[in-house]
Amino acid sequence: MNSIVLVAKREILVKVQTRSFLIINALLIVVIVVGLILLAAFTGNDDDEATKVGLVGDSVSLQQTLEATGAAAGTPIDVVPIDSREAARLQVDDGDVEAALVGREVVVKEELPAELAAVLQATVQQQVINEVLAGNGVDPAELAAAVESAKLTTTETEPRADDYAQRLALSLVAAVLLLIGVANFAPAVGVGVTEEKSSRVVELLLSTIKPLHLLWGKILGLGVIGFVQVAVLAATGLITARATGLLEIPDTAISVLVAALVWFVLGFIFFATLYAAGGSMVSRVEEINSTTLPVMLLLMSSAYLGFFGVNDLDNGFYRTISLIPPFSSTLMPMQIAAGNANAAEIVGSLALMIAACALVAWIAAGVYQRSVLRTGARVSWRAAIGR
Repeated sequence: MNSIVLVAKREILVKVQTRSFLIINALLIVVIVVGLILLAAFTGNDDDEATKVGLVGDSVSLQQTLEATGAAAGTPIDVVPIDSREAARLQVDDGDVEAALVGREVVVKEELPAELAAVLQATVQQQVINEVLAGNGVDPAELAAAVESAKLTTTETEPRADDYAQRLALSLVAAVLLLIGVANFAPAVGVGVTEEKSSRVVELLLSTIKPLHLLWGKILGLGVIGFVQVAVLAATGLITARATGLLEIPDTAISVLVAALVWFVLGFIFFATLYAAGGSMVSRVEEINSTTLPVMLLLMSSAYLGFFGVNDLDNGFYRTISLIPPFSSTLMPMQIAAGNANAAEIVGSLALMIAACALVAWIAAGVYQRSVLRTGARVSWRAAIGR
């Protein structure tokens, strides 16, 4: 056990002292913080700011209709009374109002936004309707109340939670963090094994420690770094999102973070052991892609399913495949974030993933012990497993 810890410490020290590693992680943190701040700035309260519209004349009913129509359309209107058409043109040119309504004419500086045009058109039409109704002895207010009472109601058999959109965004972020961690550090295990083999360093190491101790030390060391990286990036994102008001479900966010870290550990073990086995089967770093291609395709498939299924997680196919290793390492945290997974599915998926990790680790350990000291031609998977 001491030899495993020593190898792990060596891997950690070598990695964290690499300048490129420190710079990349610092840049990732800056990108996350700045990106979320900019996102909050552009999606903040712009929709709540009322558009200033000048209104020539003293028609109280037209003003009320304009404000009510804008509110109903999701385009709040702040009506600014203006004395004359000339004053309206001046205020539009100066930018004091977005547009000015002069009878049936709209005065704008440049192009009239489509949303505002629709509100103004509906307002004028409603005003004409009110005038016609009043001329025929019909009270427009009574008619409006009658129409309002005739609204349809919607009953959802499987209603989604109000915070579903935020849950969905969290699930996608969790998948991205998982893939960043696994894709960065699992292949690094295989590359490290091949580098030690090609430089003959592995022969010196194996003269003092057992092959499996060397293997698990490398996996443990790089796994710890990857775990810390994912945790730091996730925590940075959560704190920034909460501070900027983009995230309003801290309990869910914390549960998603915990799930992401748990599944990162399992996903990393699964892929890192396979990459280590693939790295031990070749004698040069340039050849490692030939033995790790199936592993990479499996990892890319997990990413593909996660990214393209984010809007359809409650589909039967995705709920089923979320239980199957190694796809569950990406999909199950997304299901947890979206609120689609029950306790039985989470526990069952976890058990299957642990079993898969144990099986893959056993196979990879055998391949590593048989191949790590073999030099020369590349060892095929069939030969490595079948010996």
